[in-house]
Amino acid sequence: MLFFEFNKEKKVIELVIQHVNKVDECLRTAIKTVEAYLAEKKSEAKTLSHRVDRTETEADHITHSIRDTLFSGAYLPRVREDIHRLVESMDRVANAAENCCDFFLNQRPEIPDALKSRFLAVANESLGTISPLKEAIFHYFQKRGPIEVTRQHAKAISASESNVDKLEWDLIKDIFTSPLDQSHKIHLKQCLNSIVEVSDRVEDAGDQFALVVLKMAV
Repeated sequence: MLFFEFNKEKKVIELVIQHVNKVDECLRTAIKTVEAYLAEKKSEAKTLSHRVDRTETEADHITHSIRDTLFSGAYLPRVREDIHRLVESMDRVANAAENCCDFFLNQRPEIPDALKSRFLAVANESLGTISPLKEAIFHYFQKRGPIEVTRQHAKAISASESNVDKLEWDLIKDIFTSPLDQSHKIHLKQCLNSIVEVSDRVEDAGDQFALVVLKMAV
């Protein structure tokens, strides 16, 4: 019985790693989508956006497999629910990346040339917050070293989020003090919101991951 349960837990870990890789792929492709859009390569951006959609769907399929394995008895109940919530929070990260790409390709915001590099910087920072979270999850579940290393990766998530907040605040200020008309300013702000929503969801996932670590350490 114990060997059977161990195999189930091992399968959950393998699936969680697959899921994190898929979410990471989703965000990396989303960054390329924004970059192509800002470079006025609309056809390329559209193709990349479709890839983001497909990758997000693939992540959903892995989520279902994790849920089924957890429901079959992997891990103790008090940990099982937290792992499920972690995976769901990662799904929301992928969803936010998909929504960001949809905003660009559906609403076609007109980004002034003078602000394009600023928007790209925010996108790289916001969607890049997945990196420390990915490292933290990999390090913990694959047990590659002391728990303190996992904590350091987790702290890096908050540092990245702070950088996003600073870039966002500066860009919003410059948008609304510019001579652009008010409707254009509001649309640019909505566009920016869709970008930083990703890092907000990553931060939420980081908080959920910290809870998993806390519960499993007891």
